[in-house]
Amino acid sequence: MAKNKPIAGISLDLDNQWSYMKIHGDEGWDKYPSYFDIFIPHVLNVLDELNLKITFFIVGKDTENEENRKYLKIITDRGHEVGNHSYHHESWLQTYSFEKIEKEIIDAENAIFDATGQRPSGFRGPGFSWSSDLLKVLESRGYLYDASTLPTYLGPLARAYYFAKSDLSKEEKKSRKELFGKFSEGFRRLKPYKWDLGEGKTIMEIPVTTMPIFKLPFHLSYLIYLGNISMGLMKVYLWFALLMCKITRTPISFLLHPLDLIGGDQITQLAFFPGMNVNSDKKVKVFTQVIQTLKKHYEIVNISAYLSSLVIKNMSSLKI
Repeated sequence: MAKNKPIAGISLDLDNQWSYMKIHGDEGWDKYPSYFDIFIPHVLNVLDELNLKITFFIVGKDTENEENRKYLKIITDRGHEVGNHSYHHESWLQTYSFEKIEKEIIDAENAIFDATGQRPSGFRGPGFSWSSDLLKVLESRGYLYDASTLPTYLGPLARAYYFAKSDLSKEEKKSRKELFGKFSEGFRRLKPYKWDLGEGKTIMEIPVTTMPIFKLPFHLSYLIYLGNISMGLMKVYLWFALLMCKITRTPISFLLHPLDLIGGDQITQLAFFPGMNVNSDKKVKVFTQVIQTLKKHYEIVNISAYLSSLVIKNMSSLKI
């Protein structure tokens, strides 16, 4: 690692085709259609070209399909890290009982290890869902970190937009009422910290980084949206976000999603989804420019290496 550069961690939530259909309320999601045969070779080639090794947060359910397993194994074979993204990818995970959360974590953990040969040491909740019970389960399982928080005030707006664009029933919307978090999530810390779980137990929290002070997201989904309006606007927005991180000495945990890197030209079944009108080449171009900008200022690593680089003794604890 370059000693003169701070560290930026990059991760990708490996949400499959069925999970996007489930989020949207589309029929047929429960047949678990997959685009791994298209997306995983595509993203791994893009990452190779940029000389990046990142963390893929994997959903346990996807390991049940033998074809999926073949592609999931390629991820670790190519030198990337894997994390736990729950078993069923339900954004209301925080409403589960302790016992149900524990089963969700353990089942996903074992399935991911069996498919990839690597046991997850970190977790991210679907839809940024988390709870104190979840953190306690993770600590008891020996996880090094949770990465489920997104400190932004915009969660309710994102949820309203998502509901407006979906075909969800009233009951489904009710079950997702806390999706993307409450307004109060914007008051959460941006810099990594320790959760104090009581009885001397702690676990690290690595928030997805948003713009310091303003708490505006700048992970790739937002940059793709801005880049589709104006590449100049996207560059200025990213530059300002990085400037604010530098001024406040906020380490960066940068988030990717599959649909940030591939368009409706390759995944035709999701062409209706917001942002899928931008073709794959344009998305890769935006991503490449973002990475080139980040590399000027940061050493880019996976999330475990990012965690290792932090000075743990200087991090404060937070009661839950």
